[in-house]
Amino acid sequence: VKCMLVLPDLLLAALESRTTQILSANRIVMLRTLLLFACTLLLANAFVPHRHTGGIARGYADIESRKFNFFENIGSMISNFGKKTTASHILIGPKTMNQGDARKKLEEIKAAVGNDPEKFAKYATEFSTCPSAKNGGDLGSFGPGMMVKNFDRVCFEEGVGVVHGPVTTQFGEHLIYIVDRTGESD
Repeated sequence: VKCMLVLPDLLLAALESRTTQILSANRIVMLRTLLLFACTLLLANAFVPHRHTGGIARGYADIESRKFNFFENIGSMISNFGKKTTASHILIGPKTMNQGDARKKLEEIKAAVGNDPEKFAKYATEFSTCPSAKNGGDLGSFGPGMMVKNFDRVCFEEGVGVVHGPVTTQFGEHLIYIVDRTGESD
């Protein structure tokens, strides 16, 4: 438990030594809280058994099946600290069709949609297997590290107002439309 209290301070000191700009007191408190939370998740994750699904989802078994993986997302949480993204997606899950067919279908949808948000919402409502389909695929706003690695990377590194994908995650194949991103330095 003592290590959980010291580790955020050590990580914060290492981060501060690598940054050229001075962090505000609020940002340091937020970063320290984030690091303490991450250490707590890491400790809790050490005692959680890991399960992989079988059946048709087996094609995704090489991708970590945990919804939140600290090690995969910590880089994004630090490099995109303070940013928020608003995105929509179309998901074709592995129970619906195999990976090849799903990618082919999403490529067809991507060609039909272009970068039109209204068409994207219409296709999401019709084809997505995610519960967000009823809202046109709208996922709302979220911060870095809140989505799985591949999804998070696209949302925080690729262009806004553009349909990206297909992107593979353990949940299936996605098209991602990035509506907005805030907190970026100019």
